[in-house]
Amino acid sequence: MGELMAERDTQIQLVTFQISEELYGIDIMDVKEIVRVQEIRQIPNAPVYVEGLFNLRGEIIPIISLHKRFHLKKAKLGDEDELLSGFIIIDLDGMKLGVIIDKVERVVTIDANDIQPPPQMLSGIGAEYIQGVVNREGGYLILLDIRKLFSAKELKKIVEIKR
Repeated sequence: MGELMAERDTQIQLVTFQISEELYGIDIMDVKEIVRVQEIRQIPNAPVYVEGLFNLRGEIIPIISLHKRFHLKKAKLGDEDELLSGFIIIDLDGMKLGVIIDKVERVVTIDANDIQPPPQMLSGIGAEYIQGVVNREGGYLILLDIRKLFSAKELKKIVEIKR
């Protein structure tokens, strides 16, 4: 019995999504919800990667574009996939942020032991923001480290925007 418990502990559930050409995942525990693209209120003088503010049932949430942050192209998607684009609302230690995604995929369960360090030649988002990669057929699933995506300074700027 004890052995079974230990095995289950290494399982991580990830919400996976496409940004540009790559498939990314973040820990489901950090994801509050996924919402369809909605109206975003633009903010003057915001950092370039902040698309604007989004009102989620009365809560004001800054919406971040990783495309702009990391100079990524939008994914080329068919009409059906357009329906799967939106925002992932993440909870960064009590602060909610929305991240624009091109296409939400599915929730996958991976084994923590399958996570490998990111290859040096990873395109797109820099290796310092990545927890690791999991080899999948057809390429990598890249695990984003949402706590490293924004520096304390950037987070402070984002919080100030909300006021």
